Amino acid sequence: MKIVLLALALSATMVIAADHLVVTAEEFNVAVAKAQPGDTITLRAGEWKDVDLLVTANGTAEQPITVRAEHPVETIVTGESRLRFAGDHLIVSGLFFKGAWHKEDLIVFRRDSKTLANDCRLTDCAVVDCNSPENNETRWIGIYGQRNRVDHCWIQGKTSKGTTLVIWLNENPTDHRIDHNYFGPRPELKQNGGETIRVGDSKTSMQLCRTIVEANCFEQCDGEAEIISNKSCGNIYRGNTFRRCSGTLTLRHGNDCIVEGNFFFGEKARGSGGVRIIGERHRVIGNYFQDLAGDRARAGLCLVNGLKDSPLNGYFQVRGAEITGNTWVNCKQTVFIGQTDEDTDNSLPTQGVVISRNLIAGKTAAVTIGLAGDVTWKDNIVHPAVQPEPAIPGLNAVDFVLEGQPLQLPPVGSTAVGYGFALPDGAQGPLLPTETGPDWR
Repeated sequence: MKIVLLALALSATMVIAADHLVVTAEEFNVAVAKAQPGDTITLRAGEWKDVDLLVTANGTAEQPITVRAEHPVETIVTGESRLRFAGDHLIVSGLFFKGAWHKEDLIVFRRDSKTLANDCRLTDCAVVDCNSPENNETRWIGIYGQRNRVDHCWIQGKTSKGTTLVIWLNENPTDHRIDHNYFGPRPELKQNGGETIRVGDSKTSMQLCRTIVEANCFEQCDGEAEIISNKSCGNIYRGNTFRRCSGTLTLRHGNDCIVEGNFFFGEKARGSGGVRIIGERHRVIGNYFQDLAGDRARAGLCLVNGLKDSPLNGYFQVRGAEITGNTWVNCKQTVFIGQTDEDTDNSLPTQGVVISRNLIAGKTAAVTIGLAGDVTWKDNIVHPAVQPEPAIPGLNAVDFVLEGQPLQLPPVGSTAVGYGFALPDGAQGPLLPTETGPDWR
């Protein structure tokens, strides 16, 4: 009898998950209003035109509420539409935003300024050519709240004003994750605001964010000089691959960020660059740079002079940066240190910077120093063909060869082994576009 009563008690507390197939926006709204933890709301295959999809519900970690496409390739959101979701433990999967647009942002992790998304996920979705007819300045994806994730999505074709994906901060660290996405071609905007990803803004740039951007592929992201614009503290950028992108991964504002294990293949595309550093205690470790055609602010590595008494939207002095174990191959300008914009009064040189155990190879000038400040070069090697004049102590000329494709690395037994980038055992190498984004792309 006790066993029977216990079973009845447990069954009374269990939530039976339901799958609601919806055909219209009205049915969708009814299903959302009734959604319980573990439920799934499935959008019927076909065109969803001029829809305002709002998901306000709360799942749990064990039983999230899922909104999904019946067939990802065939469930297409078009016209003047948008998606907002707010609450806890929500998943949106498989939707194809194709040519959709909205006068405000297209996909937003909040309902309003008071109702945000936490522990929510956008996955296996596509956002392609979603530009407003009026060319309004809007974002395609705006992330608010905490511990949200955007993964395995296909995002390309933004020609209108506004950053493609923005992370917004409040008073708490966000701990978001952006991973395994394909960020495809975005043409040059010819003005500021064309970043592919921006993490924070100048007003919140000194706040701890702790977002991770990893294992994404960026291809021909040419919107502006900053492919990724870091504007907050404590973020990690690792294992990403950049192909023919006209711009750099820019640590524009904020401190204590890590750029590790990324691959930059410029393929000699105009303006293709590596990493630009502004601020304090950043670490650039174990990255690979090849055939970059940019210089100065778009060099393989750029350390920017600081501005005295800089405002939040200015240029803070580079202090305490660590640049270790990176490889640059055939870059137009490997390292630039100094003032990148002649129209500014950036007069504060770098301080306490250590550049160690890096490898530089190629056929053009390796290093340009405008105002070096306190920079320690330690145990770096450079091919004699690109040795700077005068020589820099700690940047030692060594004759070596590189082998392999796509990564050109020192062969076994080379004097250059142990310097620069080395792919750890079992680590993911550079990503092909087909290895990111949704499986159905």
